[in-house]
Amino acid sequence: MIGNYLNSPRHNKNVWQALAGRLPAMGWTVMTTSTKESQVLRLLDMLFTILRKKNQYNLAQIDVFSGNAFIFAESCARLLKILKKPIVLTLHGGGLPSFARRHPKRVAGLLSLASVVVTPSPYLRQRLAAYDSHIRVIHNGIDISSIPYKSRTAISPTLIWIRAFHQTYNPELAVKVLFYLLKDYPDASLTMVGPDKGDGSMQAVGVLAVKMGVEKHLKIMRPVPYEEVPALLGNADLFINTTNYDTAPRSLLEAMANGACVVSTDVGGIPWMVTSFRDGILVPPEEAIAMTAAIKKLLSNPELAERVSKTARQTAEGYDWSNVMPEWDDLFTEVLERACGKN
Repeated sequence: MIGNYLNSPRHNKNVWQALAGRLPAMGWTVMTTSTKESQVLRLLDMLFTILRKKNQYNLAQIDVFSGNAFIFAESCARLLKILKKPIVLTLHGGGLPSFARRHPKRVAGLLSLASVVVTPSPYLRQRLAAYDSHIRVIHNGIDISSIPYKSRTAISPTLIWIRAFHQTYNPELAVKVLFYLLKDYPDASLTMVGPDKGDGSMQAVGVLAVKMGVEKHLKIMRPVPYEEVPALLGNADLFINTTNYDTAPRSLLEAMANGACVVSTDVGGIPWMVTSFRDGILVPPEEAIAMTAAIKKLLSNPELAERVSKTARQTAEGYDWSNVMPEWDDLFTEVLERACGKN
């Protein structure tokens, strides 16, 4: 399995790491690459592993992202094709559609090398259908048993935001929402949790909070171990997702599993995950006032909050690994059988 397998205190286990960890229980032998921090060293490690261990694996799964990371998938897929290894490409990231518009030949060329192309979101399947009309959807999985459900009835204005501090996820919008919410709910609070991606977003959040006079109501935290996420979610009643584009964020699923009332921008693959006023509320991107209004609806309507909380848990249960893993098992088996039939 080829992708970002960084494993340090600064990097929580991602979905593909969790997948790699669960496959052995289904009888699969799994090798992963790479754990290198440096992008150059990571790419070299990937290519070296593909070559050095070519007799130790029968198929390869590659995680595909847009931007500079796209070349990782391109390079690895070309080498694997030379080695005549079947390839499963897994498409991630809300930035892929715009990347494909700018680089249509590169995207089409990569997808043509795959035995199967998979994505966790119907959104990406729809937006990239012109490059491959047979993209399959296998949803991101979560461990529902590790996330206790807390019913929300009369909720409090305690907000939590869990994403990376990067302009993609628009963390400054969360600060603006807090500013507007404090006008009617002076005890409102916001906890923001995530890694600093280095584009200045984390610093910008702090500066904006001071400028807007909400810094005493804001707590910024670095990433916590995955096992501590449920406790953080349980201490808040409202989960806000402010992203400008997205695919299938695991943090959103985990919040729904916990029963937090979700208010999110309606971008990318999120409308396929959340039905507004059923298991969350969706608002347009970049609209702090609209997001604040949605939060106020939940705060002022206990019946709505309770219904959204309960339905969110039910929706999240469908993403449990017990439902997702058989799909991966069937897919890998199919690809191997097809490859053996050609030989």
